Amino acid sequence: MQNFQVSERLISFLTFLPIFFISITFHEFAHALSAKILGDNTAKKQGRLTLNPFKHIDLIGTVIMPIASFATGFALIGWAKPVQINRNNFSSPLRDDAIVSFAGPLSNLVLALVFLLLFRLSGSWNSEYHIQILNFFWYGVFLNVFLFAFNILPLPPLDGSHILFDLFPSKLTASLLKLGIYGSLILMFFIYSPLWKYFMNIINYILTLFLKIAGVGL
Repeated sequence: MQNFQVSERLISFLTFLPIFFISITFHEFAHALSAKILGDNTAKKQGRLTLNPFKHIDLIGTVIMPIASFATGFALIGWAKPVQINRNNFSSPLRDDAIVSFAGPLSNLVLALVFLLLFRLSGSWNSEYHIQILNFFWYGVFLNVFLFAFNILPLPPLDGSHILFDLFPSKLTASLLKLGIYGSLILMFFIYSPLWKYFMNIINYILTLFLKIAGVGL
């Protein structure tokens, strides 16, 4: 009987999925929670103030795109269903919208630190699945650092474009928010352009800094 071999890429993808669902769920929950605290119950009424990942799934962004990315070998791309807010419910629309927009990426930074702590602690665990456990926690660190940095980019439809407008409201920054599908095309162009290399260099720098803080040898 021949041994059944599972490709490393499939193992990486299956390890990535639960981390992906956890990360996007906390991201959208943070948007919904901060909006509620600041006076807008829109997300709560839509059932988005929850850590249930199924409430945040977008058929294309959370299911189809990750599978298609894995099947084609392209970079893993995905997103959750955006949380809707009504800035008219805020006492200070620009300030509060900036806080709500930043809450999502901030939650990913916090998650990255949690996964880093688990990664550090798991180094001394005695288990036959030690390597798999380390890889799982490191995926959590990497993905959440990535989501933090990626989402604060001032490109539509990312959170960073909303933060940019809230901090510097003008016709120019407002036009970014109204690009619609063209904004997504610009974002895709950025991902597959030479500029992506420099963005990933920043990610690697942050990861290296995290490892130094945690006292993990490089």
